[in-house]
Amino acid sequence: MSIGLSDSEEQLRRAAAALARETIAPRAAEIDRSEDYPWDNVRALAQAGFMGMTIPRELGGAGRSFLEAALVIEEMAKVCTVTARIVVEANMGAISAIMHYGTEAQRRLAAELVLAGDKPAICITEPEAGSDATAMTTRADARAGGYVLNGRKHWITGAGVSRLHLIFARVFDAAGTEQGIGGFIALRDADAGLKMVRREPTMGLRGIPEGELEFDGLELDADRLLMPPGGLGRGFAELMNAYNSQRVGAGTVAMGVAAGATELATDYLRRREQFGRPIGEFQGLQWMLADMTTKVTAARTMLHAAARSHGPGGSAFPDPGLAAQAKLFASESAVAVVNDALQLHGAAGYSRDLPIERMARDVRMFTIGGGTAQVLRTLIAGQALGWKLPQRREGRVREAS
Repeated sequence: MSIGLSDSEEQLRRAAAALARETIAPRAAEIDRSEDYPWDNVRALAQAGFMGMTIPRELGGAGRSFLEAALVIEEMAKVCTVTARIVVEANMGAISAIMHYGTEAQRRLAAELVLAGDKPAICITEPEAGSDATAMTTRADARAGGYVLNGRKHWITGAGVSRLHLIFARVFDAAGTEQGIGGFIALRDADAGLKMVRREPTMGLRGIPEGELEFDGLELDADRLLMPPGGLGRGFAELMNAYNSQRVGAGTVAMGVAAGATELATDYLRRREQFGRPIGEFQGLQWMLADMTTKVTAARTMLHAAARSHGPGGSAFPDPGLAAQAKLFASESAVAVVNDALQLHGAAGYSRDLPIERMARDVRMFTIGGGTAQVLRTLIAGQALGWKLPQRREGRVREAS
């Protein structure tokens, strides 16, 4: 149940649900088994206009909102988490940052790739810089007419299949003085020095690679630097502001998985009989279903509110506090909902013959990726207190600016 959707939004949701049901769902189990990237699904998404739907109309996109993207993401997540993640990254995160901060040439390059079916990769995390992203060591040194990047990124979603990469790196001028953190646009197969090192063997979401990338003398022209309005001095903060859309997207995937699991559990409670009657007649199981349904509705409501919101100062991106709260609640409640859905199925839910066990593996990622539940709690508490809460040993509580 979606609250307050316009007629056009509801029409979009129904179109996404039909594609998910008829085309995406039948392929989901095989994608998980083979661990192959679902290029057929990507083509179907592109044909339906779901790749790059938030790209402005003048660049070939549909100019849709983050809420409209979230509607499509949920429907895909109900049947295939991998496909839902592709929709997130084709409409939020890196592509959003480029659309809002990029030059005309950068925006056209990104739009062309994504509308053709590319899922951009946002490259922030490093082997020793996860939640503490500002500890990144990847560096970009100014050279005549451009930059040379050296470093390593880890847990990069789409590594090896994505063409468009937005790489976060410390920027140094020709004299070796650090300027701040910037984002660089690099293309797989076109820019020498961007190498896939290894693919991570993951518990779930097996059809979309998580990999380690190495930048070994990656030479990029100066026009590949994505320059936010505040310059490099505020580059990291403004680039991460764009990440709030991705955070809403990740939470929506988790909620969508939970919604799909709840639908499966509801159907099973109607059909499965024990002691001579449908198990849905037992009050203990009814109460489990009631709690599951309530959590999904609450998560959806929070996510839609975050998707509709804007951050301070007229930001084009969702409010960071609402995005964090929605992602935190949606991801944690989704783990609980899917676990209960599996329990309601009994031994059948534990079998790979049904999608519930795949959902349980997939949904577990979302309290980790895109900001762990613990880091998000710190962010939310800091906003409530009006304080910055640095986590380094030398840090101290400061009033938020």
